[in-house]
Amino acid sequence: MLLDGEDWTSKFKTFQTEAWRLETLPQYLVPQEADEFAAFKAGARFPGPYEDSWTEMVRTRNVGRVHILTRPLSDYLRFEFERYYHHQAPAGEDIRILDVTDRPNPLPDVQDFWMFDRSTVVLMHYEADGKQISRELYEGDPAPFVEYQRIAVAASVPFLEYVTR
Repeated sequence: MLLDGEDWTSKFKTFQTEAWRLETLPQYLVPQEADEFAAFKAGARFPGPYEDSWTEMVRTRNVGRVHILTRPLSDYLRFEFERYYHHQAPAGEDIRILDVTDRPNPLPDVQDFWMFDRSTVVLMHYEADGKQISRELYEGDPAPFVEYQRIAVAASVPFLEYVTR
């Protein structure tokens, strides 16, 4: 089952205990970010802190993610760090970085996904360049994804620790 529109946004409104994401790509092409990303590449910066519906949510709800990456950081990752992570982590989102530049990736074949309440998994499908194709409600056993989360969290460091190194 593909998720879009209200079916997708309702996942963030109705989860009870936790929303968690695994990110594996060096770039995500999101149409609503195109202008800000272009401005960032041209030298614009995003001072903060800022408030939006996402930071408001992470202040009061348990939301986390691990982003698997390698150095050097892509332009998009540098943008994502400055535009989002630097504001969302202090607001309460548990953002973690799993840098696999100098070590094996413990989740080499795992694709991007969101998991809600450790029971509902949404697979995120992307083109090779990071353009989103679709979101698919996974209908199988969520246990492997709970294990992917455990591995990713154990092997990663908090975002604010990562950027101060």
